[in-house]
Amino acid sequence: MKKTVQSALTEGFTDPVRDVLWGHIYLTPALAALAASAPFMRLHRIMQLGPVYLAYPGATHTRASHSIGVYHLGRRLLQNLAGRGASEWLSPEGVRSFLCACLLHDAGHFPYTHSLKELPLRSHEALTGAIILSEPVRSLVGASGADPELTAAIVDRELGGEGGGELLFYRKLLSGCLDPDKLDYLNRDARYCGVPYGVQDVDFILSRLYPHIERGADIDSRLIPNVEAVLFSKYLMYRTIYWHRQVRSVTAMIKKALLKCLESGLLAGEELYDLDDQSLFTLLRVCAGKTGGDLVGAVYEGRSYIVAAEIPFVEEDHACLRDIRSRSRYEEQLAAAFRTAGFSLRAEDLIIDLPEPVSFETGLFVQDEERYFAESSSAFKAETLNSFVKTLYTIRVFVNPVFEQKLKTLPELCAILYDNKIWLQL
Repeated sequence: MKKTVQSALTEGFTDPVRDVLWGHIYLTPALAALAASAPFMRLHRIMQLGPVYLAYPGATHTRASHSIGVYHLGRRLLQNLAGRGASEWLSPEGVRSFLCACLLHDAGHFPYTHSLKELPLRSHEALTGAIILSEPVRSLVGASGADPELTAAIVDRELGGEGGGELLFYRKLLSGCLDPDKLDYLNRDARYCGVPYGVQDVDFILSRLYPHIERGADIDSRLIPNVEAVLFSKYLMYRTIYWHRQVRSVTAMIKKALLKCLESGLLAGEELYDLDDQSLFTLLRVCAGKTGGDLVGAVYEGRSYIVAAEIPFVEEDHACLRDIRSRSRYEEQLAAAFRTAGFSLRAEDLIIDLPEPVSFETGLFVQDEERYFAESSSAFKAETLNSFVKTLYTIRVFVNPVFEQKLKTLPELCAILYDNKIWLQL
């Protein structure tokens, strides 16, 4: 390993941070200063899993603790890969830029987890890139020995074109099947939620990765079971935690309130870019007072909407529901159908929810089998992963809990919701 690259990964890491998951994590003084900056401190006020604490009360860990964990695993990953030949194309400045990118990868993340993801807003990766290139972060990144332009481009793929060489390598490491982001959040989220599904053998995974300048990290066949474990863990975490019914309900309530505020002109998208969880609620409750809605207040007090119906997602029938702005129109029509059936529902009393797109990355190359994971000896073929997605994608209709008793006695409900395909009649 080149001495200068080795120094960038091993020397000067004198400032410890005690992490519940990984124990002592060491930063350089310059990285510690970056972690103490105002943009990073905002992440301490954003819960990693947003409303999941309503179903799993222990899930109150933050974006900041996750980001520090990603930095830690990113450093370990790069140390291993550099020792296996990656030092041939690594530079000290690039190494430090990757470590900064790991630490700051969520700096532009919205509050309340992914509630804002479908709204007409800039992506959190683009916001992160802008934060890295702005003061005070730009100077702090530079002071660490990193290149702010490269650091931003690792996170935001719209910067620096397609990228090649060192940039492409870092991008592949930060976003892939076995990236430090995923390895941290699966383990961390499982720990705080009190479930075993997300736990991964990180030590063994890091020991079986091999560098490739264009693909990032390759594996050998001994790691195939661990990749399968990551894929199945992600599926289980989505099914039981991330997309738990109650979590989907309150997330849909927040999205509906936000969309109404944006479309009415009470909020501009730019007002949402620098908020934390508490300031988001404060802003939305002010706006809700002007629209007469109480969705945000209900979420704040833990009064989530209840499931009126669950419908399997069928692409050819329900593709029109993918656009959140279209769903609001279908909600109005569906509420009208309920009123025809004798229910005094307003459009605000009803929400149609469809989960955001999710993918199961399998683009790893298995060196000793000389083929990609999807064609390897793994039991996880394309049809298996497609079945994961199909199982996860469920349309839910949530309604105000004041109608709970009436809904239990409405035999025509499924006919109104599904057989008549209300959302296809516009």
